[in-house]
Amino acid sequence: MNLGRKRTYDVTERGANMKTDVLIIGGGVIGCGIAHQLCKYNFDVTLVEKEADVCMGTSKANSSMLHDGYNVDRTKLKGQLVLKATKEIYQDLAKDLHFDLNICGSLLPGFEESDWAAIHHQFEMSADNGIRGVRIVGQEELHELEPHMNPDAKFALFNPNTGVLNPFELTIALGEHAVLNGAKVLLNTEVTGINTEDGKVVSVETTQGTIETKIVINAAGLFSDKVAGMVEHVDYTVKPRKGVYFLYDKQYGDFIKRPIYSAPTAVSKGLIMLPTTEGNILCGSNAILHDDKEDLSTDLESLNHIYSEAIHKYYPELPRMGDVTTIFAGNRAVSNTEDFIIGHSKTVRGMINLIGIQSPGLSSVPAIANMVEDLVREVGDDLNFNIKDDYNPKRPKPVILRELPYEERAKFIAENPDYGTIICRCETVSKGEILDAIRRPIPATNLDAIKRRVRAGMGRCQGGFCGPRVVGILEKELGISPLEVTKRGKSSYILSMRAKELALQEGGSSDEKVIL
Repeated sequence: MNLGRKRTYDVTERGANMKTDVLIIGGGVIGCGIAHQLCKYNFDVTLVEKEADVCMGTSKANSSMLHDGYNVDRTKLKGQLVLKATKEIYQDLAKDLHFDLNICGSLLPGFEESDWAAIHHQFEMSADNGIRGVRIVGQEELHELEPHMNPDAKFALFNPNTGVLNPFELTIALGEHAVLNGAKVLLNTEVTGINTEDGKVVSVETTQGTIETKIVINAAGLFSDKVAGMVEHVDYTVKPRKGVYFLYDKQYGDFIKRPIYSAPTAVSKGLIMLPTTEGNILCGSNAILHDDKEDLSTDLESLNHIYSEAIHKYYPELPRMGDVTTIFAGNRAVSNTEDFIIGHSKTVRGMINLIGIQSPGLSSVPAIANMVEDLVREVGDDLNFNIKDDYNPKRPKPVILRELPYEERAKFIAENPDYGTIICRCETVSKGEILDAIRRPIPATNLDAIKRRVRAGMGRCQGGFCGPRVVGILEKELGISPLEVTKRGKSSYILSMRAKELALQEGGSSDEKVIL
């Protein structure tokens, strides 16, 4: 079903000031998950995001893993929550909201006898945490499970319950589902202050105006400590922990069958190699605590460490360069407690904070959203928690042309010829799908937003072929100058000046032009 429609969501369309019952700050997977949880009830829910799209922070640069909590510390909140968010909950969510999920299991291999103690300890933890099916496999079965693994690997811990999902799809699906059920998503809307009266939240100041609200839910990720500090002194901090990743071309897509862990460390689950739901291989990441929350640079030392300690160690046939389509980094929001902090403000009623939601935050989303709903009920005395008469638990499935049988493709193309014009050859993305992305409930208004929804620009050429064509589509659909088209919003402009007009013939039948 086509999700595209001519509609945008911007606070400026509603005037400088507006009202809502519950205001969520932050459009990552946590904020969108909370909006998805609350949108069923008979009160107004609004989500504000300072960037030009949802899924722009930690949510867009993580390991894509669905952890089952087999090795978590149950004395910590993050351990308790991930154990509640079972794979069955995610499987149901994937069916309702249409995002890719692959429950394929995972392996923690060992090479030497010295590895045995660590693997056996993980096995005992899985039993203590009530995770079924986890077992230690010998060398023969290990290499049946992973034929391309280094033949020196002698045994492994096999967990059949873990999996891989697409964090872009999940975040966008949660947010779009909320919008389709009446929630509002306001992009390019940064919170600059929170107003209180008589110890209660009354409104939020943003770069687009003042929003009156009864409850504020602070899901601002790396900046959640700053937002919490707008109403009271806080005794916690959030620092970024950077992780660097390799992404391999799809020609290696079947090389690794399931996520492979290296030995866990004091600050991470270890390095991970996994097959993405889109057919690439993702490898990473290290864990470096630093100070700059905006720093997403990569460095040679980190890349060499990941390659030597994980990629080459477990899969020596994978190259260091050449078939790596891109490298990137992400920052995780780490509290000084090394745990999730979720709860009411100490001094202000109606302020709910979510602090330090790092791994396994992605896996914990349903449990976190349930916990936040309980907190909202505690302070939302006048909110109507009756479910809306027109609430729909499902989101229509977007058109993904490359996944359709040829007969179905032909049907879509016959109804709309734009589906027959391929813009991104690497990923087989049509003009129709790009137009759908621009018109969806949370609109894609820049190149990266379109990339996250339909994968145009994610292939081997990284947008070298389709990039100019996508610029041309954005120009016409949004009614803007090509000089206003951005890569990721704000001032990330693609073009700096008009040089010439180049007619791009699409199959010899189009007279569309793009400004280069």
